[in-house]
Amino acid sequence: MSFFIRSGGRGGGARKRKRMNEHNGYLGKTTTTQSTSKQSKQSKKKNKSLPNDDESIASTDEEFAEENLKNERKFESETEEEEETAQEKRLRLAKKYLQEIEEEEKDRAEFEENAVAKRLREEYLEEKGRLRKTIAINYVGHGELISLRCKEHKGSITCLCLSSDGSVLYSGSKDGSLVKWSLKEKIKLNAIRGKRGKTKDGMTSIRCLATSTDGKFLVVGDDGCKDIKVLSGDTLNHIKNLQGHRGLVVGLAFRKDTHTLYSASEDKSVRVWNLDDMAYVESLFGHQSGITYIDALSRERAITSGGFDGTIRIWKIVEESQLIFNGHDNGHSIDAVKLINEEAFFSGGSDGQLCVWGCQKKKPLCSVTEAHGRDEVNGQPMWISSIATLLNTDLVASGSRNGVVKVWHCGENFRSLNLLFEVQLVGFINALAFTPDGNHLVAGVGKEHRNGNWWKVPDARNAIVIIPLTHKNKK
Repeated sequence: MSFFIRSGGRGGGARKRKRMNEHNGYLGKTTTTQSTSKQSKQSKKKNKSLPNDDESIASTDEEFAEENLKNERKFESETEEEEETAQEKRLRLAKKYLQEIEEEEKDRAEFEENAVAKRLREEYLEEKGRLRKTIAINYVGHGELISLRCKEHKGSITCLCLSSDGSVLYSGSKDGSLVKWSLKEKIKLNAIRGKRGKTKDGMTSIRCLATSTDGKFLVVGDDGCKDIKVLSGDTLNHIKNLQGHRGLVVGLAFRKDTHTLYSASEDKSVRVWNLDDMAYVESLFGHQSGITYIDALSRERAITSGGFDGTIRIWKIVEESQLIFNGHDNGHSIDAVKLINEEAFFSGGSDGQLCVWGCQKKKPLCSVTEAHGRDEVNGQPMWISSIATLLNTDLVASGSRNGVVKVWHCGENFRSLNLLFEVQLVGFINALAFTPDGNHLVAGVGKEHRNGNWWKVPDARNAIVIIPLTHKNKK
């Protein structure tokens, strides 16, 4: 059974619209009369010095008449806007949106026929959760790897997040440092040092990151406290701490195009926050073990992996209910889950399995056991340490502690998972993220696993690796 606990309430009062009590023309007329009277008195006093006084008054009257006419037109325009019906407003906004799409499509290098209709259809399918672009078969390999390193990241890279347009990358490290990068220029834009040496007020170890769609907020989960740190996505300046979780915050996700934040914790709960008001909204309970990951898209839903409780849960916020999915091997932890679209998702765990799921089935649609092989030392399946999905497509990726990144193709109706190619790195692949255009895969690499220090790879370098993906038509 799930439990939803809410604070005071979500809504606020509707804004009241103000109307004019008096017609602008009437006010203009009064002003004209008073001004004309004043001009008459002045003209009497200066009658001797102003022989063409009548012409001056006439000119002033014309100016006031002109101003009066402008006020009347403005009032009529405002009245028309106020009297616009809801249907007319929807029609007007729809036309405006179509014009914006047409302009955007025309600005592209190649303008396809029926491009607007195609884009509208894709947006409709995306909203319904059924958009699935078949693109994975076009990927044949990768180009030369690009490594990003900086003096702030002394520890293993633990997490990554990209801006909505893919131009900015944020990375967090085990030493508590946070860095903002320009992916286009491959340079560091800003950084916050971790808590070491003289930097006593820094973060201890960053566990998770998330940025809002508009880039206004960047939120951080730090092992040094149970709070969520809210920063400016632009300057990295601290804004506020969100308090309430009783365990470490291990996952953060924004609902697309909103400032609604979902947070997951080792205290087994999910919390909902409204960052416009910097306020707590409600708590969601159901997992029997510490949560390990959280993700969200456009719907008022969040998806979580429950670690050792062996479940994945979709939280339906509005309906105050949850869907429970059981999978992976018993006794192992489900460490990561990522949405492919609103109806399908991808998971990986310590049992070495990769699974693809559909919202209508309680069991995986397909799975690959020992997806990264077996450990030569202990004979156990190689632990899946990170996964990534290219939204609304059939392209996914996974990383393991042996430094191998594998890129996969989800088959028809997500019923199969086929390996396309792999990339060999050195170290733990602690984080993966596709750029929105699908041209690059970004990996966060470290000497240790992001959640502990059970193993160490001495030859590894703590760095961010950009993997350019090669298409059939872009070899």
